[in-house]
Amino acid sequence: MEFLSQVVNIVTKYHELLLRGVGYTMLIALIGTLAGLLIGLLTGMIRTAPLSKNSVFRVLHKILNAVIAVYIEVFRGTPMMVQAMVIFWGYAFLNGGNTLPLIPAGIFIVSINTGAYMAEIVRGGIISVDRGQMEGACSVGMTHMQAMIHVILPQAMRNILPSVSNEFVINIKDTSVLNVIGVMELYYMAGVINRINLQIFQTYAVICILYFVLTFTVTRLLRLAEKKLEGAGNYTICGSQSDPAAEIHILKEA
Repeated sequence: MEFLSQVVNIVTKYHELLLRGVGYTMLIALIGTLAGLLIGLLTGMIRTAPLSKNSVFRVLHKILNAVIAVYIEVFRGTPMMVQAMVIFWGYAFLNGGNTLPLIPAGIFIVSINTGAYMAEIVRGGIISVDRGQMEGACSVGMTHMQAMIHVILPQAMRNILPSVSNEFVINIKDTSVLNVIGVMELYYMAGVINRINLQIFQTYAVICILYFVLTFTVTRLLRLAEKKLEGAGNYTICGSQSDPAAEIHILKEA
């Protein structure tokens, strides 16, 4: 009972710090995931684009693919904590000790780290779309870019949504590593509270519960969104506009 009363006391007494930490955590995770998805879409389209017949564009395309490959390998092969230290203090080293604003720096670090993972996720999603979709789009006069935007990517996005959702949940937890550069996310706030009340276990128990509540809630909301995108389970295919007997009724399996 004493433990529970101490936990309740921490939540009651330091709720402002906890809410601020939750707010910064969700802000960084959300923007970082969306920015990483944008990076993934751009790199995915570049890596799956056909080589140009023009020799100059062909060489540039190969160079760009090589740069993207290096970016992916580096940011997937090193911990985000190390990336945060290198980027934050590397900027200070190059600018006479002037550091980046903490929240923008945190968003930037999470974005480029997430972008490396999203690049492979999006590439896999594009490849998973049947090649006949691209061929059909090109046969009606679409350029490669038009076909990619209007035909391929909408289908690829539906395929990769579970992976994107998973990256968002991972980012909610991984923002905790940004405390090494002083970003005031949830884990950082735990350190502040702990230094005040000296109740280590109780404080981090509260933080653990908050992380679980955040990830559990986000996971359930994203699963609902996925179900909405799946559409209705029962539908009818009209084989003929004039003959009702040509209709095909598709029933959802029990």
